[in-house]
Amino acid sequence: MSKKSSLKSTIAVSLTNYLDAGAIVAGASGLTLWQKYLGLSELHLGWLNFISANALGAAIGAIIGGFLADKYGRKFIYTYNLLVYMTGVLLVMLSVNYPMLLCGFLITGISVGIGVPASWTYISESSEVNNRGRNICISQMSWGFGPMIILLLGMFFAPGGYLFGWVEAIGHAIGGSNLSGDALNVFSSRVVFFSLFVVAFIAWNLQRKLEESSEWKAEKEAAKARGEDTGLLHAMGQLFTNKIAVRTVAFLAAIYLTWNLVASVMGFFQPHIYETAGGLSNEYANMLSCVGWVVVVVVTFCVSFFIDRISHKLIYILGLVAAIATWVIIIKGVTGVGSLWAFSILWGVNGGLSVQIFYALWGSELFPAKFRAGAQGLMFFLVRGLSAIWGLVFTYIYGENGEGFTLAAYCMVALLLLSLIIGVIGCPNTRGKSLAQITKERYGDEF
Repeated sequence: MSKKSSLKSTIAVSLTNYLDAGAIVAGASGLTLWQKYLGLSELHLGWLNFISANALGAAIGAIIGGFLADKYGRKFIYTYNLLVYMTGVLLVMLSVNYPMLLCGFLITGISVGIGVPASWTYISESSEVNNRGRNICISQMSWGFGPMIILLLGMFFAPGGYLFGWVEAIGHAIGGSNLSGDALNVFSSRVVFFSLFVVAFIAWNLQRKLEESSEWKAEKEAAKARGEDTGLLHAMGQLFTNKIAVRTVAFLAAIYLTWNLVASVMGFFQPHIYETAGGLSNEYANMLSCVGWVVVVVVTFCVSFFIDRISHKLIYILGLVAAIATWVIIIKGVTGVGSLWAFSILWGVNGGLSVQIFYALWGSELFPAKFRAGAQGLMFFLVRGLSAIWGLVFTYIYGENGEGFTLAAYCMVALLLLSLIIGVIGCPNTRGKSLAQITKERYGDEF
């Protein structure tokens, strides 16, 4: 595949990451509005996080989507999956009670999980050797653009925002002229979710026209020529019985889990934290969160130029140092809006150099094509599933009004230190090597 075509396919596939992060942050930006409209407790919010694209929903989807992508192809996922996503988003848009909202978050989350393993796998398989890291960074930029744009919309459409007049007009047109208060305010969140519906429709039309991965087709043809079983159970069996693959799963799951337990909380609760612990308005909270995502996009863009040329370990360390510094600010104490700005910017730097970049890159490099997406789906299932449980635990640690925020910060620092130590010890040397070369070095002629 030419450099131009690989970049084109990367951009199309990266919209999956936009929709992933966008779904998480769309829920987060309007969390307080839904809470007031439906009279939800902090426990209700914890359950929304538990089954959303941030956690369990994505976990369920990933374990399904990873092995489906290995069995039926990457294109199979792109042909149907975003139809599921649009269904979930539509349900959230139309929600008038908590069960509807919960189901919408769950369906959207499942779709996100189905799409992510295929996305990272397809990007690596369609990239040139010296542009694989760059293309993963482009995907990560999309993961940053999603929250940035969604938070901007959330800020503009929020009660008192610049475009809230439009929200009022839409709310009155749909709910009647007597609609007011919390029922009217929550339409700002409905409009934000509608924007995701539109992007999902555009992405679906682009992705279903993509060509199938040539590496996946070559592997399937080779397996048939050998008379080998190409079923899902056989692929899963090979993944779980190969010692190198199992160790790789353990390594990647460990670095991603310890980092994602922190990132999942930030992704879903960040604006809510600013409002409760920082005392900011919904509009200001979304704006500050948006600044962090702008930093993510800018830093990732810069990293994309040299990630294929310099030490991966160095970038990995710098990202986690920024992440740890973020939470040290909280431990020292939030002394005003300035502390919250530093918190947001440092976390943005971490996002631009994040563990997720290397998890996506290494996860698509360190497994053979036969179960490459399935292995990523398994790890994503483990990580997002445990993140779901952690999201519930976090609500108890954090408290109703942020009284447990300092204790939560100590937990975050400990998790990030683990991710730093494990990653530095196990960092693989894959830069400048083809996927076939990496597979042969790690697995010999077995695959």
